[in-house]
Amino acid sequence: MRSQLIVTCEHGGNTIPQKYRDAFANADQALCTHRGWDPGALNLAKQISRYWAAELHSSTTSRLLVDLNRSMTHSSLFSEWSRQLSPGEQEQILAQYYHPYRARVTECVKQLVNSGKQVVHLSVHSFTPIFNGHVRSTDIGLLHDPHRQAETEFVINWRKQLHVILKNSMVIHRNRPYRGTSDGVTTALRKSWNADRYLGIELEVSHNLLATPNSFPKSLALQLASTLPL
Repeated sequence: MRSQLIVTCEHGGNTIPQKYRDAFANADQALCTHRGWDPGALNLAKQISRYWAAELHSSTTSRLLVDLNRSMTHSSLFSEWSRQLSPGEQEQILAQYYHPYRARVTECVKQLVNSGKQVVHLSVHSFTPIFNGHVRSTDIGLLHDPHRQAETEFVINWRKQLHVILKNSMVIHRNRPYRGTSDGVTTALRKSWNADRYLGIELEVSHNLLATPNSFPKSLALQLASTLPL
């Protein structure tokens, strides 16, 4: 079965739409941190998608408005600022930003699966190396569902190739700094397709590896892309 890569980036920017900016008047500091977005993730996602000529779905709306990587029932779907908006405004946000994004990604996977392909969905994120005073040792995290054999084999192979090309210069962990089964887009999509047809992999890269908050080193992006076991 032929594999087809799709790339997504749910936290690619920290933009707050004009009509909601009054509600975020005191959120400037949070918007500039990992709370507001994943610095460098969108640039990395673009480089990986270009390398493989893969379809890319991304958002530059801040996760503080609505978190596209959280389910409708998750407590952090809305932030402390967007929770202050009226129920009607929250429904508008979901209708304009959340539901269309989820629908686009889902439809992309559906079309590829229906065409007979095995979908490898790479959801690209970045993370802060220090969280709540705890220093994270991970440089690159490869997140997957350990109960889905195809995902496990994919990540093990990718990790091996990365260790070779990076000459063991970075700490690459499976399911760290987060669990691959935590609430997210990949977790949701796994419910619709079996493990052989859909592989949901999250790539988490430490901010320590970023060139600038808006970019990602081309050399490392190429190494990440070229070692994907597709």
